[in-house]
Amino acid sequence: MKITLAAIILGLTLGLTAFGQRMSKDEKAIRETLDTTAAGWNKGDLNQYLSAYVREATEMLSTGPAGGVEAIEKTMKEGFWKTGRPLQELRYESVVVRMLGKKNALVTGQYVLSGGGRPDRKGWFTTVWTKTKSGWKMIHDHS
Repeated sequence: MKITLAAIILGLTLGLTAFGQRMSKDEKAIRETLDTTAAGWNKGDLNQYLSAYVREATEMLSTGPAGGVEAIEKTMKEGFWKTGRPLQELRYESVVVRMLGKKNALVTGQYVLSGGGRPDRKGWFTTVWTKTKSGWKMIHDHS
């Protein structure tokens, strides 16, 4: 009985450990790239923030989709970056990466803007990613 119980506990421990280590190399790379956008945002480096997008990336606006990283840059400069840098810090929560084959992924999560003497702002996002020669990049952003 003791041996059976020990075997069950060992099996569960190994199973849970393996489950926690199942993040693929691609998922890790996507998460790291997403984190660089928050790092760029938080230090006021718009170019670093935008470097996670392909040149022809699109974003979804209230008026519909807008094309090109230049359009995304314009949206940022007219909104969060009006003063030359964002007034609040950015972080991501509840991020889920769903691989769509070997070269594409769907990423969902929540962005949180906090600090700057302002109330926290939260919202959900969906981004579509593709694997390029220079790493994983966003091709569409719906935030």
